[in-house]
Formats: sequence, C-alpha cells, structure tokens
Amino acid sequence: MENINEKIRKSLKYSVIDGAFYCAMVGFGESFFSAFAVFLKASNIQLGLIGSLPQTIGSLSQLYSNKLLKVLKSRQKLVCIGAFLQGLMYLPLMFVFYFGSFRVWYFIMFICLYWILGMILGPAWNSWIGDLVNEKEKGVYFGKRNKIAGFVSFVSFLIAGYILQRFSDGPKTQNMGFILIFFLALISRMLSTFFLLKKYDPEYKITNESQLSLIKFLKQARTDNFGLLTLYMCTLNFGVYIAAPFFTPYMLQDLSLNYKLFTIVSAVTIIIKFILMPVWGGVVDRYGTKKVLSVSGFLMPLIPLLWVFSYNLWYLIIIQAYSGFIWAGFEIAAFNCIFDTTTPQKRVIFIAYYNVLNGVAIFLGALAGGFIVKYNHMFWSKYYLVFIISFALRYAASLIFIPKLKEVRQVESISYGDLLFKVITTMPTKGIVYNLITYGRTHRSGTTNRKN
Repeated sequence: MENINEKIRKSLKYSVIDGAFYCAMVGFGESFFSAFAVFLKASNIQLGLIGSLPQTIGSLSQLYSNKLLKVLKSRQKLVCIGAFLQGLMYLPLMFVFYFGSFRVWYFIMFICLYWILGMILGPAWNSWIGDLVNEKEKGVYFGKRNKIAGFVSFVSFLIAGYILQRFSDGPKTQNMGFILIFFLALISRMLSTFFLLKKYDPEYKITNESQLSLIKFLKQARTDNFGLLTLYMCTLNFGVYIAAPFFTPYMLQDLSLNYKLFTIVSAVTIIIKFILMPVWGGVVDRYGTKKVLSVSGFLMPLIPLLWVFSYNLWYLIIIQAYSGFIWAGFEIAAFNCIFDTTTPQKRVIFIAYYNVLNGVAIFLGALAGGFIVKYNHMFWSKYYLVFIISFALRYAASLIFIPKLKEVRQVESISYGDLLFKVITTMPTKGIVYNLITYGRTHRSGTTNRKN
C-alpha cells in the first residue's frame, strides 16, 4: 500500500499532465473564442460581452463552490464533474454557426455555461493543489508546471491556427475549421479529467472559519493583505479589460491579419511565458511575491499603449514578446501571493470571493470598453482610445495598491534593478538549459511542478 508521500509525488506528476491537457484545450478552443465571434460577425458590444460576461457569470458561480463542496464532500469530485461537463460544452459550440440570425447570442450563452462549469471548480482546485505542493517549492513547482503547460498551449495554438488557415476558403469551409479545433479541445479536456481522477485528495474539512460572509470579507479588505491584493486585482482588471476584448478584432479587422499571421503574433506571448515561468518562479521563491509584483506591476501598464504607435508586423511581435516577459512574472507572483496570504481553512471561500469580485470588475471594464469603441471617433482606429485608457488605469491601480502590499515570507533582499537584470540575464542561457536539466532531476527525486 502506498504511503502518503508517494501518493503526493504521483499526484503532482498527474497534475502536470492534467495541466498540459487543460492548456491544450485552451490552445485549441478557448483561445479562438474571440476569433470565432469575429467570424460570426459579432458587433463591438457583443465582442465586449464575449470578453467579459462569461467570466463574470462564471466567477459569480464560485459563491456556490463551498456549498457544493459540502454536498459532495470531496474536492476531487467537484473538480472532475466540473471539468467533464466543461469539456462537453464544446459540442454545441461546434454547431452554433447553423443557429441562424441569433447565433452570436447562442454562442455567448454556451460560453457562459462553459465558464460557469470551469470556474465553479476553481476554489476547490486551488485548495486541493495548495495542500499537495510543498510550501517552500511553490514558485519552482508552479513555474515548471506552467512551462510544460505553456509549451503544450503554444503547440496546440499553432496547430489550431494552421487548421483555420487551411480551412479559410469561404464561410462554410471556415466553420469546418472551427468545428475541428473545438473537437480537439473537447478531447483534450476529457484527457485532463482522466488525470484529475488519478490524483490523491487529502482529507479536507469545512470549518466555520471557511464560511466567512462576503460582506465581512469586504469590510476587512483594506486592512488585510489578501484583501488588498483582491482590491488591487479588481482595479487592475477593470483597466485591463477595457482593452483586452479588442486586441483580436483590431488585428483581424483593422490590421487585416489572416489567421496565419494572427496566430504567429498571438503565439509569441505564449512561448515567451513558457520559457520564463520557471525563471520567474525561482525568483518569487527567493525574493518574494511583493518584489516581483512591484517590478511587473509597473512595467505591465505600458503594453496597451505600445499598440498605438505602429502596426508593423515585427513591431507587434516585439510588443507580444515584452507582454509575455512581464505577464509571466506578474501571473506567477499573483498566484503565489494568494497561497502566501491565505490559510488552508479559508482558501476555498477567499479564492471564491477573489474571483467573484474580479469577475465583476472584468465585466464592467469590458462593457465600458465596448461603449467607448462604439461611440468614439478620435483616432484612425476606434480601438486606440481604449488602449490608452487601459494604460492609464493599469498604472493608477499599481501606483495605489502595490506600496500597500506586504511580503509575508522571510526572503532575500534585492533591488528592483538587480532583480530585473537577474531575470533578463538568466533568460537566454541558464533559464532554458538549467531548468531542462533540473526538471528531470527533481522529477525523479520526487519534488514538485505547476499550472496557472
């Protein structure tokens, strides 16, 4: 009979494989939702809703995660049921093209269900993986797990883009391309669910401490480190999503990129994040989440502003590379900060509130962006104004909240300049070669790896 350590070791291995297949689903399917909406001739308001409403409704569903967990009495059951049903939602998406004049609204309805089923399991999954990963290795584990998942996401994204380019002769042929990539997404999610079923789920008890009300959570938010992180991410995401739904239509409509060029430009961010996640993960473990959030949080606002200055293809690729570099650090720092600032007993309900509030901010941001795009005529492209506003709001959010966040772990001290220099100089050499070597070594010796 296997001991607990052996079960955990195998579970962390299965979690890497689950994460890889999950990201294959995203690469084949979810990444092309906006492109599919453009193909269906969605309006700018509809594009704004597609970029925000499903995530908002999905995040609101997390208010019921704790209640479902009490009924099912197992994080694994909740996660696996949600993952399986989420995969099945690709079936109606394959045929939404044939749903007549209301097909865009049907598409929005189906992806709302897709996000509900995917997000309702989120707090349970985060709590589950948090109990499996060694506290001192979270950054390294999640960085390496993201690296593998990111590579799979990159490859699946390229394959999907190639398929769409090959099936680009006329609407009916294009639709067949979308049917094929959505089918591949469905298969990927089923395989992800299979490996979720193989993982070990340590005993988890729901206590009174884990049932804090949303009102009480909001009241203590300004004096609590996790509460401040939540307020920061809500404000930031409002600014991010004023622009986020409109990069795809900007590339496909205003810049007239075909699916091949759209895929290449979009894939640059994925591959850079895939390379750098382990590097940033090690930096987070050594120097703390606050330091990495500070560096990336003040460099990330520039991204939407840079889109205004040129539409040269090589320039766009450089922007995407910069975006992947910054977002890799920001995402892994924010993710680890959640674990650092919550206890296992509170983690499910706190992550649920975190996602609910961020979902509302995302919805309001995208809705505001949709109206700005529809009614402004200030620049050559109607999207430029939302890019500029997004830059200003992102920077304001970082300026207000990052100084208030505290580092909760004992970490080494380093200046911001030295930290950035360390990541940049590690990236092209040791960051790639060293991590390929040490992944094999740590994997054999029973230590861990992650997904975002």
